Amino acid sequence: MRPDDIPRIDLRILRQFVAVAEELHFRRAAERLAMSQPPLTAAIRRLEEEVGATLIERGRKTVRLTAAGKVLLTEARRLLIAAGDALAATRDAAEGRRGHVRLSYVGSAMYGRLPQDLRLFRQMNSGVRIDLREMTTAMQIAALRADEIDLAIVIPPLSAADGLRIEPYDADRLAIALPLSHRLAASPDLKLSDIAGEQMIIWPRSQGPGFYDQVMRLCGEAGFAPCIVQEAHGMHAVLSLVAIEMGLAIVPASMASVRPGEISYRVLDGEAATFEILLCHRANIDNSAAALLAGVLRR
Repeated sequence: MRPDDIPRIDLRILRQFVAVAEELHFRRAAERLAMSQPPLTAAIRRLEEEVGATLIERGRKTVRLTAAGKVLLTEARRLLIAAGDALAATRDAAEGRRGHVRLSYVGSAMYGRLPQDLRLFRQMNSGVRIDLREMTTAMQIAALRADEIDLAIVIPPLSAADGLRIEPYDADRLAIALPLSHRLAASPDLKLSDIAGEQMIIWPRSQGPGFYDQVMRLCGEAGFAPCIVQEAHGMHAVLSLVAIEMGLAIVPASMASVRPGEISYRVLDGEAATFEILLCHRANIDNSAAALLAGVLRR
């Protein structure tokens, strides 16, 4: 049947038919629908005219479905459920409870509060799919501008971020990561100045200028310039090299759960060893699901 040939039957009359078909009694069906009986009887007659078949056989004391009526009852129930689901899905999408969010983050954020926030959001919005992408801060800013992501978790300083909205999200601090076999690993009061002259592994400045500059500044304040023997892209790569005794590293303290059987972590004291983690997005979030996730991240 072509769409133009389908009878013009609205959901209300299908709902009325289902009530009569289930009750097999016009008065009870009318009471169930909170309407009077004559309009209900007239509505069923109009429905029969539209479909071109008798749906209900009316006796003096009994009402029963015809074969056509039984078929329509099955299909009407299915259509009403489908219509309800469609409306619910539309409302969910409009309110952000369905859809797709593209969230990027710096690697260390996944060792802070981000997993807990994602779990909470997922519990409240199981119909939303989250596309997670680990990226450097510079890559995230570029991706936001290119509309390749919706939300970004970044570390300052931010370049080329004009027009983007930046909000506080989390905080972390720095820690010294040493192989467990290192002579300083058991030192009870390890200070940054104690690692002067030690071979160090570091994240390249091109990939994270804020983090790199903070490490350089702290080392300078401790009276030494780091002896960098290796650069590694990504904190997991840095820590893998520490684990195989290639050198020491200064890393986010939140990553102290990485390879604890091979690496000793010593958190650095003082305000200078802390750093911010920020939530960044375009000024107007046009993705309802992304706006909902941003609300959870702001809590």
